[in-house]
Amino acid sequence: MKVYLDNAATTAMDDRVIESMLPFMRNHFGNPSSVHTHGREVRNAIEKSRKKVAELLNATPSEIFFTSGGTEADNTAIICGIESHGLTHAITSPIEHHAVLHTLEVCEKKGHIKLSMLNVDEKGVIDFQQLEELLKANPKSLVSLMHANNEIGNINDLERIGSLAKEYGAFFHSDTVQTMGHYAHDLKNLPVDAVVAGAHKFHGPKGAGFLFVRKDKKIHPFIHGGAQERNMRGGTENVIGIIGVAKALEIAYEEMAEHQAQIVAVKNHFIKKLSQEIPGVTFNGLSGDVENSLYTVLNVSLPPSEANRGMLLFNLDLAGISASGGSACSSGATVGSHVLRALNHQPERDAVRFSFSRFTTIDEVDYTITQLKELYAVEA
Repeated sequence: MKVYLDNAATTAMDDRVIESMLPFMRNHFGNPSSVHTHGREVRNAIEKSRKKVAELLNATPSEIFFTSGGTEADNTAIICGIESHGLTHAITSPIEHHAVLHTLEVCEKKGHIKLSMLNVDEKGVIDFQQLEELLKANPKSLVSLMHANNEIGNINDLERIGSLAKEYGAFFHSDTVQTMGHYAHDLKNLPVDAVVAGAHKFHGPKGAGFLFVRKDKKIHPFIHGGAQERNMRGGTENVIGIIGVAKALEIAYEEMAEHQAQIVAVKNHFIKKLSQEIPGVTFNGLSGDVENSLYTVLNVSLPPSEANRGMLLFNLDLAGISASGGSACSSGATVGSHVLRALNHQPERDAVRFSFSRFTTIDEVDYTITQLKELYAVEA
């Protein structure tokens, strides 16, 4: 049996998304910057996609810029936010995605900012009192805190963070890659200045995403060389990717309640059965608290096992199960998860992230638990 439980890394494309993209591979091939009919029909499709994304997020089309995905969008928001608004200080946490952490570390090394890290507790919850103290002490700050953690599923309160940032005049960017398409975002009323998306996290194409920047917090371009994306991103647009982004987000919003209920049922079943079948299993971060975590992610801490230590993901793969030890962007790296290190996770316990989508079934979960039970039975 082949089981895919790595949906926080990427999801399978929806057939309806593929169908929406096909005409722009076969027939509508004009360059959207060209003024002739072939170009204009493609330009029109891009702007319709932009309008659709803006409509779903309660934003304006002028606030949406298509990118190659979440990493580029994060880099753009952070680097250009700092430069455009003369920011001299940045606040983040040690459990952010590397698209944020590494970008801020580079900015600090270049002397552009002073970087402050928030404390997190053993569950990965940030220190809000420290956040306010840092904002008070450092005018002209950038705050970059993700909506939901891609490894442990913790959800940050964007309303609370954004209100603090607004009170102290900070620029607030949030990596929303894991929640876009899974939760509704009302950007007109949410106190956030920039959010990002990668389509492949909600059944769209890889290599396509977008950046939202609030219209009264405009930033300068990150990529130069053309007037595309309203002078915000040089280079010929990834037309089929843009079409796919908009269609995938549209489907996600139309079917969000149904998909959430289905995935929550799968996650609850996984937690219950796993706890029954493997004594000593625990859950990292808040991922085991279904009501207060990202419903697509479950990070499992398994009891010490000499037979599986360092080999668990390999053993699962041999059993036909695809899962992750952390972020897909670190796949193949020999270093462990920076997120789990920040939580002081016990190194003798193997950690594995199982992540779900609307295509995940109870049968797949049951098969996975059976395989885990057999792997850990070696110790008995």
